[in-house]
Amino acid sequence: MNLKQLSGLLNLSQTTVSRALNGYPEVSEDTRRRVIEAAKRHGYRPNPSARRLATGKAGMIGYVMPTGDSVDIDAHFVEFLSGIGDYARGHELDLALSPTSPGDEETTYRRIVANQQVDAVYISSPNIADRRIQLVEMLGIPYIVHGRSEGLDFRFPFLDIDNEGAFHAATRLLLQLGHERIALVNGDAGKTFAAHRERGVRRALESQGLALQDRLLSSATMTEENGYRTAKRLMQEAERPTAIICSSLMQALGVLRAASDEGLSIPEDISVISHDDVFPFLKPEGFATPLTTTCSPIRAAGERIAERLVARIAESETGPVEEVWPVDLIVRGSVGRAPENRRRRASRN
Repeated sequence: MNLKQLSGLLNLSQTTVSRALNGYPEVSEDTRRRVIEAAKRHGYRPNPSARRLATGKAGMIGYVMPTGDSVDIDAHFVEFLSGIGDYARGHELDLALSPTSPGDEETTYRRIVANQQVDAVYISSPNIADRRIQLVEMLGIPYIVHGRSEGLDFRFPFLDIDNEGAFHAATRLLLQLGHERIALVNGDAGKTFAAHRERGVRRALESQGLALQDRLLSSATMTEENGYRTAKRLMQEAERPTAIICSSLMQALGVLRAASDEGLSIPEDISVISHDDVFPFLKPEGFATPLTTTCSPIRAAGERIAERLVARIAESETGPVEEVWPVDLIVRGSVGRAPENRRRRASRN
C-alpha cells in the first residue's frame, strides 16, 4: 500500500497522512492515532526517499556512538536505547547509530548534520563542560541531552534525574541509622551525574559535621569488577566503612560478592544502598538480602527523550527546556543500624 491508497482509505489528504505519521503538531491526536493504526493494519511503510521529498525530513533520530577496545557498552545504554526504540516504533521513526572512535566524535557529528542523515540527535552521559553540546548547538540541529553538563555559558535542552537529591537522601538515611564511615563507589569522575552524586553525599555528611574521606571515595566505570575490587580494599582496612553507597546495581553486585568473600553480613556488618535504573533482568528486591535503592527508570527516560525529540523536530518544543525527574528512595533489607550503635543498644539491654 502506498501513501495515495492509505489516504483514500482514510478519506484524508496525503499531506495530512504524511504529517500525522511524522509527528507534526497541527494534526490532532485522534487523527494521528487513526492514521498510525491504519498504517500498521495495512502494512504501510513510507518510502524514505519519498518521505524526505514530501516533508524535508529523514525520519531518523541519530546517536554518535564511540566504539573500540577502550569503550564499554553497558546495560544502562542498552536499556535507554530500548526506551527510545519503544517510542520510535510507534511513530514511524528509525534510529541511526553512527559509530566513531572516541577521538573523532566531532567529525562524525559534522558529517551526519552536513549530509542531513538525521533530523535530530541525542547526547548521553555528558561530561563537565561537554564539547559535544557546544558543537550541536553551533550546528543548529535539534537535540536533547540525557543528563546535564556544568561549565557551559549557555542553556540547553536536557532531561536529567535529581542525582544530588537522591544521594543526599540515601546518605541522610544512613546517618539517621548511626553510620559515620560511609563510602561512595561512584561512576567516572568526569561525568556530571557522578559529580552531582558526590555532592549529595558530601552535603548530607557536612550537615552532621562529617566529611567524605578520600579513602572512602572511588570513581570508575560502573562494572561489577570495579565494585568488587573497591569494596574488597575497603573491607580489609582496619576501620572499614559501615555503609557503602553505589552508583549502579552492577557495582553493588561486586560489593556484595566482596562482602561474602570477607565473611561479612548485610546489613549486620555493613549496609549497602545502590542506584537502580530499573533493569528487567536485575531486580534489587530479588537479591539474597533485598537491596535498598534510589530508583529512576532509565527506559522511561529513553521514551521521554524520543518524545521530546519528535516535538523539537516539529518545532512544537522550543527553547532550552530543562526537565529534572525526582528519584525515589526505596528502603529494603540491606540497611540497618551502624554496628557500633547496635552493640551499644545490646549492652544497655
